[in-house]
Amino acid sequence: MSSSDSGTLSLAWDGLVDVLANGLTHATGWQMLLIALVLTHITIASVTIYLHRHQAHRSMDLHPIASHFFRFWLWMTTGQVTKEWAAIHRKHHAKCEREGDPHSPHVFGIKTVFWTGAELYRAESKNPETMARYGHGTPDDWIERNLYTRYSALGVSLMLVVDVLLFGMAGLAVWALQMAWIPITAAGIINGIGHWWGYRNFEATDASTNISPWGIIIGGEELHNNHHTYPTSAKLSVKPYEFDIGWMYITILKTLGLASVKKVPPKMAFGDVKPVADEKTLEAIIANRYEVMARYAREMRAACQREVEGLKAKSADAAALHAARRWLHRDDDKVPAEVKPQLALARAEHPVLDKMVTMREELRALWSSTNASRDQLAVDLQAWCRRAEESGIAALRDFSIRLRSAHA
Repeated sequence: MSSSDSGTLSLAWDGLVDVLANGLTHATGWQMLLIALVLTHITIASVTIYLHRHQAHRSMDLHPIASHFFRFWLWMTTGQVTKEWAAIHRKHHAKCEREGDPHSPHVFGIKTVFWTGAELYRAESKNPETMARYGHGTPDDWIERNLYTRYSALGVSLMLVVDVLLFGMAGLAVWALQMAWIPITAAGIINGIGHWWGYRNFEATDASTNISPWGIIIGGEELHNNHHTYPTSAKLSVKPYEFDIGWMYITILKTLGLASVKKVPPKMAFGDVKPVADEKTLEAIIANRYEVMARYAREMRAACQREVEGLKAKSADAAALHAARRWLHRDDDKVPAEVKPQLALARAEHPVLDKMVTMREELRALWSSTNASRDQLAVDLQAWCRRAEESGIAALRDFSIRLRSAHA
């Protein structure tokens, strides 16, 4: 071997060692961490915008350019097959908290869903009945059949090569973080904690909760109770203090002509107070029933607080009322068994609270009844308003008058 060949080989070896040690970017540790967090955030945005809101729920449309970017990015960073994700998520909504739910902590246990949620996904993805029944309308073009689905593991392998080239051997850690991000945040936290712990704006029929009012780290998916209440909405925030970063990105895409929104959460409209509630009032109440019950819940909590203050003024025990303030507005099947005796005691000792609970159930019957005609329901609403306004309870009277101003 000539000296020139030897020098060339030495330079090549030195270059390879440098790439493995520092990568092409020569990024510092903090720079690599920042880049890794940006990359994982793009993945989260892709999941919530493309897989969740666009594919699974069809709450928005994406321009082909945006749609294919998200699809490619998810292939590179997760290996997720669109049909499998959409089908499993749709089944989750159809069977929520019941036998057949692919990943409910109330079926499998919170530890199982939190720590092995990704395994539950993989197991369900092999269920041909789930794919056939719930996987309709997802991409089925040439590149999906021959690359993204057929070689779903190839993308993440290419991502590993890219990370090592960019960051050297430290790129292995960046890649590992990328691979763990969705199993931990989506499969573990959202599917687990989002049905186990948090606050609820609405009495959805399942156990969904909002983990945080600021949906940033998991792309807005933190607002999970809002989503289960309005599953076809492209926007997950509903309260003034809530923030859905996924919605912010959708708004930007919409401005650029890369997205169009089909549906957002309904917003109850109010006008002049009608002498009596009519069919239009009924229509508005049913369309906004979750918001109606949320408003009623606030009145019940306020009534409980007033009763607590009254007992404190008398130096009486208010323990049962503290439990009532937390649980009295909840549906009976959502109340822990050990709390129910306290609620029964609170209702027995406080006629105002008992009346408000009774009236709450009567109000809910307006949209849960399957036998009554529309005309009959309008009559029932009028009767409910009359009883509320004649109850002698200021909160009920004011709530009823407010309802009579509602319109679609």
